[in-house]
Amino acid sequence: MSNPYFLLSRKFYRRLIYPATALFVALGLVVGSGYPSTALNWRDLIVPGIQVIQITTMSDEQEVNLGKQMNEQLLSSGQFKRYRNQQVNDYINAIGQRLVPASDRPDIPYTFQIIDDDVINAYATMGGFVYITTGLLQEASNEAEVAGVLAHEIGHISEKHTLKQMREQIVARGLADAAGLDSSVVVGIGLEVALRLPRSRQHEYEADLRGLETVMAANYAPSGLIAFFQKLMDKGGSSVPGFLSTHPSPENRISQLKQQVPAGMLDRGDGLNSSAYRANISPLL
Repeated sequence: MSNPYFLLSRKFYRRLIYPATALFVALGLVVGSGYPSTALNWRDLIVPGIQVIQITTMSDEQEVNLGKQMNEQLLSSGQFKRYRNQQVNDYINAIGQRLVPASDRPDIPYTFQIIDDDVINAYATMGGFVYITTGLLQEASNEAEVAGVLAHEIGHISEKHTLKQMREQIVARGLADAAGLDSSVVVGIGLEVALRLPRSRQHEYEADLRGLETVMAANYAPSGLIAFFQKLMDKGGSSVPGFLSTHPSPENRISQLKQQVPAGMLDRGDGLNSSAYRANISPLL
């Protein structure tokens, strides 16, 4: 694993370089979009680029507010039905909140919600909103496995993957114009990206690595994340959730994770007591 000094410098570097990178990427996307050169002036280049930049470089407060709008849309539309048992909700929230300080973005508020759905899955939108299904909680064998899945989803938020995919969709659909985007359109694109569109190979690897770093920093046994991925891969079929069924292959991801764990550290940490876990989610069983 990376040492703490490297991780600190990496976080500082990313905070410094992302805004500049977003500017060049946004302008590059517009310049490379295939418009005839005779129809362009500097305003044509810069204004659409700024629309894209506003998506990827919004403040933490703006991102959290957008995440809240998406959450309200999910719950009010009936796409997600919340599981209401307070004991289980408090337990899962406690696991998530333990992971937050160990993540790359501990300074935003996180909301962990259980979705009443037998499908084994977990989701993350943006601004700290993470969702996990009752089906996944029933399938997990211990707390370390659940912590690993939550940490993986936190990794997507840390890397702003939904925002980056939204930018790509906005440009691809020709919506990055000077008039700007209606908030309902932005929310709709965000939900489509977070819940329906597959993550890229790079995004999944990043979330895996960030998740592994987070569980270890929070003193959870890293074997939980790896064991749960392996379990779902072995089951196959409809049991493989979205966060594992997309490319890269589960086999490659599991192999990459194992290589990142120092020798002798796989089962070192909390969360491996299956009986304690079952007692905490007993209303679900």
